[in-house]
Amino acid sequence: MQSILRSGRQRRLLLVAALAAAVHGPALAQSTRPPQRNAPPSWPTRPVRILLAYPAGGVSDLIARELAELVSTQLSMPVFVENRPGASGTLAMDLVARSPADGYTLGFGAATAVALLASMGQRDGKTLPVTPVAGVMRTPVLVVGTSALQASTFTGMLAQARTDSGGIRWATTGEGTTGHSVLERVRRASGAHIIHIPYKGGGQQLNDALGGHFEVLSTNVAPQQLEAIKSGRFTALAVGAPERLPVLPDVPTLAELGFARANLDSLFGLFAPPGTPEGIVARINAEVALALRNTSLRTKLLAASNTPYTGSAAEFAAQVRLEAER
Repeated sequence: MQSILRSGRQRRLLLVAALAAAVHGPALAQSTRPPQRNAPPSWPTRPVRILLAYPAGGVSDLIARELAELVSTQLSMPVFVENRPGASGTLAMDLVARSPADGYTLGFGAATAVALLASMGQRDGKTLPVTPVAGVMRTPVLVVGTSALQASTFTGMLAQARTDSGGIRWATTGEGTTGHSVLERVRRASGAHIIHIPYKGGGQQLNDALGGHFEVLSTNVAPQQLEAIKSGRFTALAVGAPERLPVLPDVPTLAELGFARANLDSLFGLFAPPGTPEGIVARINAEVALALRNTSLRTKLLAASNTPYTGSAAEFAAQVRLEAER
């Protein structure tokens, strides 16, 4: 009888131990598992807005809206684009920098806008005011002459700038932009008398260029500019690109013309407020990479001589920091 009782008690003790292991075992295992820093967050749960640093109607506007539509479909969540032009793109980026770091407010603009914002006010010029999330495109710089320019080549333009007592008026989309950097590097290297005419964006700059309000402008390659060249209203003088563009095979790069330091292009992408969680940054980067594989978007980019950008958020950030240092 006693042996039967002992065996019953042993069975009960074994059952209690098994139940305890079932309850506490997973908790113990969970407590010893290393934390997952990049675990995907539950994002998004509401619409996302993209603040576009430039006016409506340009290539950036076209690409940003196409990108937003594709990402919206991928996320099954609305993604809106709001044009917030001004101050060479820094207005939109400053709004992004001041927004909550939750992934619901992003900025679309050039790396130069971020670099310029980093150098303004109390910023040290090195710490980026926003978080680079995903590169979208690299855009060549196009230097063209208007009807007010007497010369038909880049070299002739510089000669006119040296001999004309009033100098050459050269328009850009704003101070601190890539086009302005091209201008300054050409001016310093050549010693030509070049007067900078800054605009708040490409729309008004293009209208005034077609009206011959100045002699030269630097702009991004876009269908409107290419059409003006084809019709003879603009004279293509040079491009800022690693090599000549297929759409303008007879137009030399600035490096070919002896201005290697001025041979710049523009890098555009998405930026988030500082402190945005790594998981959200990685998710947005992946969604943008997926959208850039879309045939329609790639066709629009390549038609405007833009190169789709591929790379991680860290790689994009490294490129933006190089721009800030430059």
